[in-house]
Amino acid sequence: MPQKLSDDRRTLSELEPVAEELLDRHLRLAKDWYPHEYAPFGEGRDFNEEPWTPDQPRLDIPGQVAFEIGLVTEDNLPSYYRIAYDMFGRKGGAWLTWLNRWAAEEGRHAVVLRDYLVLSRNVDPIGLERSRMRHLQSGYDRDTGALRGLAYVTFQELATRVGHANTGRYSHDPIADRILTRIAADENLHMVFYRDVVTAAFELDPSATTCAVATEVMAFEMPGRNIPGFTRKAAIMADAGIYDLRTHHDQVVWPLLRHWGLFERSGLDAEAERQRTELSAFLEALDTRADRFQSRREERLMRSAPR
Repeated sequence: MPQKLSDDRRTLSELEPVAEELLDRHLRLAKDWYPHEYAPFGEGRDFNEEPWTPDQPRLDIPGQVAFEIGLVTEDNLPSYYRIAYDMFGRKGGAWLTWLNRWAAEEGRHAVVLRDYLVLSRNVDPIGLERSRMRHLQSGYDRDTGALRGLAYVTFQELATRVGHANTGRYSHDPIADRILTRIAADENLHMVFYRDVVTAAFELDPSATTCAVATEVMAFEMPGRNIPGFTRKAAIMADAGIYDLRTHHDQVVWPLLRHWGLFERSGLDAEAERQRTELSAFLEALDTRADRFQSRREERLMRSAPR
């Protein structure tokens, strides 16, 4: 058996009692909700009789882009499930039960987001479907092992929660805000499950978990990175303040690092200490880049403001 696979199975076996407790907690806290109660069906019109035209959206361009990125990312659930199943679902037990519950909850997100966008005519439905087809056919993949995978999904779920919540507020649309607030609540519970599994992993093997977390922070990419035009669209969202480097640094990375007490832990092996030092330098550089981006954005806003 390959060493990584053997290590993953041992780690997941030792963490399974924690996963079972956290699954039980999640089921107590999670609230049932129904996409049809959130979608604006009263706004629906027949596209055959009244085709979509570019003047119909009430969301501005950054709002449309943020919704599209959010929806098409959520659409790629089959790829995420396959990766998560390979990481810990094969273990069965509480891990597989959690994975199936997580997938069932995530599936609602794409349903309600698409209902909103199509019924409100806030995006071109043909362009949206073409984007979905291209993205799902390109798929998504990663092979990093259990600890790195658990660290990654913790950061990713929190980033998704923050991105959805910010999109809802930015939209200035009460219907959109209500939908995205509901989705963000789901994403928060998912993040809390993974965060607390990683907390247990720190107690189990602090050095290996430190390495996993540090590596994922420094290599982090959102799962929608291969959406057509993602770099340009992410820049539009950043420029609008929906999700930028400052958001990522202040609202995603540091809250989790503080929760885990990563920089306060002692007794780490040499490799973990090396990676923690590298992570510290990375975070300082990220903070500097975030400040620089904010300054440039403010300068652009001042130049474009009416005199």
